Amino acid sequence: MDYYKIDINGYSMSYTDVGKGEVIVFVHGTPASSFLYRKFIQHFSKTNRCIAMDHVGFGLSQKSDKFEGTPQNHAANFNMFIEKLGIQNFTLVVHDFGGPIALPYAMKYPSNIKRIVLFNTWIWETKSNKTLQKADKLISSPIGKFLYKRLNFPLTTLLNQAFYNKTALSKEVKAGFKNPFKKIKSRKALYDIALSLTASSDWYEQHWQHKQALSDTKMQFIWGTKDPFFGLDYLDKWLGAFPTANYHKIEAGHFVQEEQPKESIKIMEEFFQTST
Repeated sequence: MDYYKIDINGYSMSYTDVGKGEVIVFVHGTPASSFLYRKFIQHFSKTNRCIAMDHVGFGLSQKSDKFEGTPQNHAANFNMFIEKLGIQNFTLVVHDFGGPIALPYAMKYPSNIKRIVLFNTWIWETKSNKTLQKADKLISSPIGKFLYKRLNFPLTTLLNQAFYNKTALSKEVKAGFKNPFKKIKSRKALYDIALSLTASSDWYEQHWQHKQALSDTKMQFIWGTKDPFFGLDYLDKWLGAFPTANYHKIEAGHFVQEEQPKESIKIMEEFFQTST
């Protein structure tokens, strides 16, 4: 894929922009980048304009000790990115932290969103979740910082745990995830966003309380049922809020895009055709 650079709030953001037609914007989470959507972009760019950015500190975007990589700051960057490129009436595809990063824009400007596709994500309070409380206690400790900064814990341990079908985690895929974070100084973004798992809980919940802004938006959930981090209880909460949404359960881990790309693409295509 060809990549371009754009200045966002004083930082260089890398993004791909390929194809023509209705726009699809793909938004990644952690510890991913636009690499996650390469097969989707290759397919949909034949009929659509496909755009996928690397958040600041991720992928090919600028790594900076000064940038505080909270979801709030990434969300502000996303808003500016959409504004600078003048993207209108687009389909939004989100995953993982991509939900909290991009959905606030959709809630603020629902008329600019044609439809939304959500892979294993959330945008509600996290501080009452006991599992996340334990994770936060470790992450925010000196040991947690050592694990993230020195041992690259998200990519040496969590990435493997995230895959249900381990054969999908090939050498090529591992390299695609790991390459942007080979150096210790490049891992600040990973640690910052991990610290925000519960620290930004109130901010997530503020947006969840405005979910009705998306009540008329055509939505689709593609959910990996073997995800060790975002279980089916997360999907149930989404469907409780959006009972008429289109949804599909797929036997896959957290990175459905890697384990079941063909099935996911087919499901999305059918949704696009029926939600024009």
